[in-house]
Amino acid sequence: MAAKKHPTSSEPCLPKLRALGDATRMRLVKSLAAGESAVTALADRLGLTVYNASRHLKVLRDAGLVEMEVCAQQRIYRLCPAIREELERNHQVLNLGCCSFRLDEIEG
Repeated sequence: MAAKKHPTSSEPCLPKLRALGDATRMRLVKSLAAGESAVTALADRLGLTVYNASRHLKVLRDAGLVEMEVCAQQRIYRLCPAIREELERNHQVLNLGCCSFRLDEIEG
């Protein structure tokens, strides 16, 4: 008989944790904490190609950290409301339940 899988309290945060495990994606989150931005502006601000910025933003979007809106020819990204509220409430600390990230300690 196969062992029954027991969910842990950290399972819901795993996709977010995986997405935030990359320094570039952490820098993107920090930049978006200041407000929404077009992918081209984010790429310029962080010294990335638009392709790389888009690829990293897709990972963040798939993890439920950011959302995207198409506006004419631009893709506008912003933090998801729950993430933005968490950061505002906790003074730029993102608490995933299993761990916390201090955006003010991230360079870039």
